[in-house]
Amino acid sequence: MMPADTLNHMVLDRSPELDRVFHALAHPARREILRRLSDREQNLSELSAPLQMSFPAASKHVRVLERAKLVRRRIVGRTHVCRAEGRPIKRATLWLERYCQTLESNFQRLDALLEELKAHDTK
Repeated sequence: MMPADTLNHMVLDRSPELDRVFHALAHPARREILRRLSDREQNLSELSAPLQMSFPAASKHVRVLERAKLVRRRIVGRTHVCRAEGRPIKRATLWLERYCQTLESNFQRLDALLEELKAHDTK
């Protein structure tokens, strides 16, 4: 049987939005696209050239980023212009910060236990 706090963390961590963000960030090409869009809007040709990928490949990666709401694409004539969106990254960062706080708390409890064991061994 699982402790109640474990179950609560599991329920709180079920977020399709976060799943899409972390999935999108899992690929290095998508992280590079997002990094390049953090400077300015770019069209798909500009995004695909340094990555040495075709327009269709870049478009597929941008679609994954769009599903995660990390990128917005608008079409101007035949040009697909993309820009980065910050809110999903902020939500993921907040989740990571809470996770880091939990880990830090666990490490502090472990450190205290180790100190207690050391003190017991020296007696």
